[in-house]
Amino acid sequence: MAHQTAGDHRGSGAPKRSPRESFITVYGRKPVQEVLLDDELALDKLVVAENVSRPAVKHLLELAKRRGVPVEWATPQHVKRLAGNGKHDQGIVADVVAPGLRSLEEFARLAPATAAVLVLDGVTNPANVGMIIRTATAAGFDAIVLPSAGSPGVGPLVIKASAGIAYRASIVRCRRPEHALQALRAAGYTTYGLDASARESIYDARLEARSAFVLGNETDGLSDACRELVDVDLAIPMHGGVESLNVASSAAVLAFEVARRRLAGST
Repeated sequence: MAHQTAGDHRGSGAPKRSPRESFITVYGRKPVQEVLLDDELALDKLVVAENVSRPAVKHLLELAKRRGVPVEWATPQHVKRLAGNGKHDQGIVADVVAPGLRSLEEFARLAPATAAVLVLDGVTNPANVGMIIRTATAAGFDAIVLPSAGSPGVGPLVIKASAGIAYRASIVRCRRPEHALQALRAAGYTTYGLDASARESIYDARLEARSAFVLGNETDGLSDACRELVDVDLAIPMHGGVESLNVASSAAVLAFEVARRRLAGST
């Protein structure tokens, strides 16, 4: 597979994307092996710590050579910085090209006239984040906004919970969820907050052509900063004495209600 670099698919007039906005970094020998064995994934490079035993990574180096993936050798400290995890990198990281990864500014500028976006506001559990990414992608959402503050990055646990969909999903990165809501509102989006105490049901509410739905923290719900930027509060009707659903389950109900409306041509 040909070596692909950040920005290869973008026009010459577009600003160059940084590696952080173009790649998902995978660390550890088994996760790296899995991406090397998946011919549908493009890898930019492997980075291997200089103190790693050559026999221990021989098979990975052979796979990289077969795939035409460049290998760089670096200090153990540099590899740990790239991985962002000092305990589990095992001296090797891989940069996987993620074509759906976008910055907030890029997505807000290029999003279609009709779009549905999911914004995560302090969702901290990697399993929940991975399942939400998988569900929203399956339902045809145009993007999942994953802020760096308060939510996990796209690491091994998120990738595993998404069943690998995170590599291909449309994921928008930004610093804070309220920044995303501000930018989306400026781009013409109506913002909806999922709140168990809301009076309006997701099944009855009118949804605008450009809609951004905010899911709050597993314990505390929406943050005050995001709540101030929500135009409409929506609830999932509960029965049988059930007060609320797990955030990933709520995301599934919401995502496929939006998908149902899209298929029916209704708002």
